[in-house]
Amino acid sequence: MDTLSIIGAGIGGLTTALVLKERGIDVTIYESAEAIKPVGGGIMMANNAMQIFKKLGIHNKIESAGNKISFLNITDSQLNSISKVDLTEYEKEYGVSNIAIHRGELQKILADELGYDKIKLSKKLSGIEKGSPFKLTFEDQTTIESKIVIGADGIKSVVRNQLFEKSILRDANQICWRGICEIDLPSKYHNELNEAWGKGKRFGFVKISDSKVYWFALTNSKNINAKEVVLTEMFSDFHPDILEIIAATNKEQIIINSIFDLKPIKKWYDENICLIGDAAHATTPNLGQGACQAVEDAYALGKLIDSGLTIEGCFEEYQNVRQKKVNTVVSTSWKIGKMAHLENSFAIWTRNIMMRNFPKSANKKQMDKLFNLD
Repeated sequence: MDTLSIIGAGIGGLTTALVLKERGIDVTIYESAEAIKPVGGGIMMANNAMQIFKKLGIHNKIESAGNKISFLNITDSQLNSISKVDLTEYEKEYGVSNIAIHRGELQKILADELGYDKIKLSKKLSGIEKGSPFKLTFEDQTTIESKIVIGADGIKSVVRNQLFEKSILRDANQICWRGICEIDLPSKYHNELNEAWGKGKRFGFVKISDSKVYWFALTNSKNINAKEVVLTEMFSDFHPDILEIIAATNKEQIIINSIFDLKPIKKWYDENICLIGDAAHATTPNLGQGACQAVEDAYALGKLIDSGLTIEGCFEEYQNVRQKKVNTVVSTSWKIGKMAHLENSFAIWTRNIMMRNFPKSANKKQMDKLFNLD
């Protein structure tokens, strides 16, 4: 029987395991994938997450594998800036940078640090029975028992769906294409994330290594058949640099998803079981905080254990200290996603004027709240 099992070896599950390992707590992770390997898209680990990785002593490895991002730039379709956030002051304040990195590379760094003996692969959870201990059944028909369970199994969490009140996934009515290509990106883009907003659609791109660029494209999903879309045609009215990025990408490597979040749920824990990350509070990707908030969940659990609580004894307080910030992230991200996808020309013109004149102090206030761990 396991003392503590984590379901899911994503960024949240692995970081939680590292936090618990640092405190002498033995953990086993059960992961549905057959291997931990560099697949998927890119990701940005913002300053709040990088502060936690610094505390874990692995921020240098992540910085070396990724690319430093010092500016966040929202533009119009021709890459003319609408709103630009300078992150260099936070680099100086906290001693870490925002890092764009391949998601799979980050996952591998975390798994290497934890040790693969703590990760059981090809273990897709199919059922979980509440009890003392819990009984977990996997799709390969194997079962285990565990005293404590942490569900880090994503937006479609089996743990949440089987042991918690019914939850609702909210459709943002947007389709997202994600890709990685090798391209010689102009140097002016090397240390910034650019996101170009057009009419009912947007395109973002960021350098994630010496040779690779991660990009994402979104459009309102009404009357759209994603498989029939030719992206160079859909974004033909955007800046030529964007079209070059699309053209440089192998079509077979493009991932297509609809965008959803999780309508905030009231309870993330029940006695010896707890949800973290997307299983508890999945958000749309518009603030770049989904994985970062999962990392903060792990950090919060560690701090509570340091205060003298047992792991299962800290679940209620963990929810109390995390829920307000997370709900703000989910709500703000949803609103930004809607604002980015306006289709009325006058509304777009008005939005762009307002954003260009938005006080820098207000942007700073938002960044301060996101990056502050206390």
